[in-house]
Amino acid sequence: MQLEKCWDQGWLRYHLVQDQERLKEYNQLFTQIVLMKEGSAAGLVDESSILSSAVKELEQGIKQMVGTKPSIDAEVKLDGFIWLATFEQIEAALSDERMASRATELQNPVPEQDIRVSMDEIEALKKRQKSTDGYVLESFLFRGKKGLLLLANSESGLLYAAFHLLRLVQMEQSLDGLKIVESPKNQLRMLNHWDNMDGSIERGYAGQSIFFERNRFVADKGRIKDYARLLSSVGINAITINNVNVHAVETKLITSEYLAEVGQVASIFRRYGVQLFLSINYASPIQLGDLDTADPLDERVKLWWKEKIKEVYDVIPDFGGVLVKADSEHRPGPFTYNRTHADGANMLAEALRPYGGIVLWRCFVYNCMQDWRDRRTDRARAAYDHFQPLDGQFADNVVLQIKNGPMDFQVREPVSPLFGSMPNTNQILEFQITQEYTGQQKHVCYLLPQWKEILGFDTYAKGKGTLVQDIMSGDTYGYRYSGITAVANVGADSNWTGHTLAQANLYGYGRLIWNTTLSSETIADEWIRLTLTADKYAVQLIKQMLLDSWSIYEQYTSPLGVGWMVNPEHHYGPNVDGYEYSVWGTYHYADHQGVGVNRTKKNGTGYTEQYHTENAQLFEALGSCPDELLLFFHHVSYTHVLHSGKTVIQHIYDTHFEGAECAHQLLVQWLTLEDKIEPVIFEHVKGRLIEQSEHAKEWCDRINSYFYRKSGIADTQNRLIY
Repeated sequence: MQLEKCWDQGWLRYHLVQDQERLKEYNQLFTQIVLMKEGSAAGLVDESSILSSAVKELEQGIKQMVGTKPSIDAEVKLDGFIWLATFEQIEAALSDERMASRATELQNPVPEQDIRVSMDEIEALKKRQKSTDGYVLESFLFRGKKGLLLLANSESGLLYAAFHLLRLVQMEQSLDGLKIVESPKNQLRMLNHWDNMDGSIERGYAGQSIFFERNRFVADKGRIKDYARLLSSVGINAITINNVNVHAVETKLITSEYLAEVGQVASIFRRYGVQLFLSINYASPIQLGDLDTADPLDERVKLWWKEKIKEVYDVIPDFGGVLVKADSEHRPGPFTYNRTHADGANMLAEALRPYGGIVLWRCFVYNCMQDWRDRRTDRARAAYDHFQPLDGQFADNVVLQIKNGPMDFQVREPVSPLFGSMPNTNQILEFQITQEYTGQQKHVCYLLPQWKEILGFDTYAKGKGTLVQDIMSGDTYGYRYSGITAVANVGADSNWTGHTLAQANLYGYGRLIWNTTLSSETIADEWIRLTLTADKYAVQLIKQMLLDSWSIYEQYTSPLGVGWMVNPEHHYGPNVDGYEYSVWGTYHYADHQGVGVNRTKKNGTGYTEQYHTENAQLFEALGSCPDELLLFFHHVSYTHVLHSGKTVIQHIYDTHFEGAECAHQLLVQWLTLEDKIEPVIFEHVKGRLIEQSEHAKEWCDRINSYFYRKSGIADTQNRLIY
């Protein structure tokens, strides 16, 4: 039972420090927690505050990892203090200390270096756009006593600093001479849950919802608090808890029937610096009100939303705003009334403006009923065609939420051309942590390398070096609101994510969007040490398994960027012609001569011209198009020779055989760790890897067989293909 409880803590597993020298160091450093907030000493911190959460995390973490519980005081009394203060508080304290030294003419006044703490760095941090959540964490001398200073511009910053300190202790790192200055790259660091109130989760692969059951909120909200801790520890500061496809029951979340409990959930997240948003039904004025229209230019509709938004803010004063999926996959939207997306979004923005709320408007808009037999029809074009012409027409509290690629979270697709194409419109990038098309958390697929590639993509929007990560952070165009969101992969399973190794994606997502310079290797190393083991052999092996896994999954599934070869509806398992919206029965146009989609400007769908010149030319030309995206942009013969020197058909055969073998080797490697991983976790991951190994062989057989029968070209290695 204790093991199961420990497992539930994810990467916040506060084990007793094993290194005795390090334990001695920590015991000397963690004697008291100093708080300067008036009335905050001796446990009198406001229980509902973020600062209270920071103090509790430090108390709990230190007690479990070091074995002692620090006292809480309003002033420095002992060697080994942890001082939590805002910039203003520390500046005032240091100023008072200097004045006291001068007034009493001490024989041995406090040395200047003892009462200065990187003031230049503090000033620089305060001036940064996103400094509200930034912090300083460093060794500090005060009145001759040694300690650690946790310094920030807000209580949220202090909480992030506390979690950073605890992470260092978990990894048993020395704190001697510590000096860390952190500020998040992204302003909005968000998660979207696709949870339904009946307890199901659309594209959920880790059990039922942690928020809802039987069309109500869960009665015991303890798990929600545990989740809030996990999110805060990696810097997540915003969340939606309900599905973007808002059904009848979820539509009522903004009514008095549910708002009180929505407020309770908001208060749980608030204590950990996470702001609550809700997905809304655009047709709510019809479904909840007595109106016969949801036309955004109708004054009655505008008034209805203003009154409804006021009702929400009366219950949740710090409500973040709304997420909207409109005019796509049968969801209602402004198109019904011959209005634009800007019309629809701006109407809601007007209602939210008095309260500081924002509208997140998804750009996942396309006609799923169009005739896919017409090769000029191209879903990849849809988001750009719908939204780019509207640049500059959206209100300043509207944020367009754009999927990382033009399609739908495939294992490989190009970066969306909307990034860098709308300089006058706030944008937020949308990733998918839940592994809808990447193994559904039955297969291990560490997505950080994919995300790093996307964030590092050069759009050339303002010349060379205009990276996606700088556009999303607001640095390139000075967006008022910007950042990154992702579809969450969490459910009620005891390990949160179904596959224990899928936790690395949730942890890594938070760490990466806080600091996009972190490497996939560094993040994987952290997560393994925090969650699984500190054994050097095991850490290195598991890290390599994670780093290889995205490439392995791509090898045995979808070749050369073609995508989609999955079973309709549930999207799990190989089905080469399985895309559900394709009337023609395929999405890759494979025939006996060749395969791939012609998206060139010259004689294809013209999708390539949506990119800035440098990338448009790169993708347009067959000779320069990267191999990994060849079939996304071009229809070629099976004998076309890749940059690698292989033909397309031989590449398909080789990668699928190799991918299946590599998937099996993941299992073989894991089996060597039996004495280094806790038994429950070891057996669980072993079971998942067995399934992956078997399933990879099925992928290999079906894809290779399909293309062998289509092409009639044999494998040069004479391997068995049915």
